[in-house]
Amino acid sequence: MSQPPALLARGPWDPAQVAASWRDDEYQPHADASAAADSAIARLRERGSPSHDGLAARLCRVEATPARLKLELQPVRWSVRLGDDAMASLSALCVVRDAQGRWLAGRRAAWLATWAGRWALGAGGSVEVGENPAETLTRELDEEWSVTPERLTVEALVRIPGGLVLIVGLAALPPGAEVVPDEEHDAHAWWPADVADWPPEADEPLRRMATLLAG
Repeated sequence: MSQPPALLARGPWDPAQVAASWRDDEYQPHADASAAADSAIARLRERGSPSHDGLAARLCRVEATPARLKLELQPVRWSVRLGDDAMASLSALCVVRDAQGRWLAGRRAAWLATWAGRWALGAGGSVEVGENPAETLTRELDEEWSVTPERLTVEALVRIPGGLVLIVGLAALPPGAEVVPDEEHDAHAWWPADVADWPPEADEPLRRMATLLAG
């Protein structure tokens, strides 16, 4: 059964304070979860979406202190996260603000496997096997927006509805930085520094996330 949403750990931490260890054994989901993953991948292929189904990361254990964030991770089939229970599969979310405090938002293209057609903050994606999730944040930012942050902090571990866990980073861009969206976005915008001034397309989960980070 999927666990309810929760704030699992709250930073901030410097990326150098994040340590990740990887288990050698791959997580084996139960039969119903494997069947749901198979069905989800089949549906993606039918509509021409990417159907990559390699290994990603699952959060097994976390230890958080003001000086250290220690994560124990395990390889898991990527498509497990597409079912009703993501079983603590881990993704990275790198929220981005510019020198004026504005928030970078992008609308995800309709062909994508997850959150297609929805607005999202910053950059996000799977943690690759063997990768430190703090490095995933900057990698995804470069791949999706072709920018390097002036500062980066690891802000939180958040479990969202469905059981997916997000490691959330906050990237500050230097003055004059220009983002270049990749093919995964069909529109982008800079939303005002004050979340109360955001446009209607900014849904409530995005507002809650930004409020958490701004606080």
